[in-house]
Amino acid sequence: MLSRARSKELKEIAEKFKSTPAKYGEDLNLDDYITKVENIKKISTLENLDEISKKSMTNVGINLNESNIIGTYLQINQDPVYSTFGSNTVIMPLSVAFSKYDLSEYYWNAVKITDKYAARAELELTEGYFIRVPKGIKEKMPLQSCLLISEDDVTQNVHNIIIVEEDAELHIISGCTTPEHVESGLHIGVTEIYIKKGGKLTFTMVHNWGKNVHVRPRTAIVIEENGIFINNYVILNPVKSIQSYPTAFCNGDNSKAVFQSISYGKKDSVLDLGTKVILNGKNSSADIISRSISVDNSKSIARGHLIGGSENVRGHLECNGLILSDSALIYAVPVLEAKRMDLNLSHEAAVGKIAEEELNYLMSRGLSESDATSLIIKGFLSVDITGLPDNIAEQVKDLIDKTIESAM
Repeated sequence: MLSRARSKELKEIAEKFKSTPAKYGEDLNLDDYITKVENIKKISTLENLDEISKKSMTNVGINLNESNIIGTYLQINQDPVYSTFGSNTVIMPLSVAFSKYDLSEYYWNAVKITDKYAARAELELTEGYFIRVPKGIKEKMPLQSCLLISEDDVTQNVHNIIIVEEDAELHIISGCTTPEHVESGLHIGVTEIYIKKGGKLTFTMVHNWGKNVHVRPRTAIVIEENGIFINNYVILNPVKSIQSYPTAFCNGDNSKAVFQSISYGKKDSVLDLGTKVILNGKNSSADIISRSISVDNSKSIARGHLIGGSENVRGHLECNGLILSDSALIYAVPVLEAKRMDLNLSHEAAVGKIAEEELNYLMSRGLSESDATSLIIKGFLSVDITGLPDNIAEQVKDLIDKTIESAM
């Protein structure tokens, strides 16, 4: 619940920015996408979904039988159709959370409204989820969420709030997707994450969008003393454009943020993926690691920005790109900003093609050129994604392998 004054203030801010383009990424005409609430019927189990939706969800790591899962949230277009949890950790639609809790401390406090996409998420909000892990609860099994667009030209404007209380621990598997028949749409996802003292959150996102879908996440993470945030992001299938620039505030002493991303740009996709970490706490640290591949006419932009603002902070930024077409583009933008002497910030960035000597070596051992190329690409993308349960890690590996094999 928000006070009337705060709600009015947010609406006024959103009105101010509703025509302001984002700093990065392709500008879109939001009038091309419809905010349409359909009141899709709720379901009692994921198995009640149609086969097309189930296939789409399985492709992004959603466990349909919910074995070894503590809770599930599913939203189709603008409607939450399924939400359940069986532990101390809660997951529910944002509207339900507003009726139960005072969220004024968390709603639009980490993320600010500064462009037309965030403004639409406030002016035309269509749900999102609320997750809270109570103090001291260390969940051994993950929680899963899925945001699915089932029709062409629909906009999904969600706002998610995640709170990991003191000394609590959670792993979230988040899958965002469209069925094969959906080619166009817009997903705007505001996500605010708050990790309290000694808390830990591993947040793994696997995205699989239609070829003309645009994606505009707006994410910020606030990490207190001894808190840990690990973010894994995987996108391997065509999408028209993504512009994402999550910001982590390591405000507490000894806080830590890790961002790892794997992206595969195809056709005429534009993947503008960035990360900023602000190291405000003493001895805080950050690692940003990205692997990007561009083929066909795709463009991949990898932005990384580390800001050291306190004593004895450490940060490392690593951007590696593999370009497989003369008409593709990879643009790596590493930025280090040091505001003190007693810190250690580093970066490395490399972009290139498949090394001829590697290819020749594998072919001399009996592999065809196609198989040798596939093996090299798989090796390039084999980032050790931190914190994944074994079954999800294997699923991500299979997804990478199938994507590469289908492209060869």
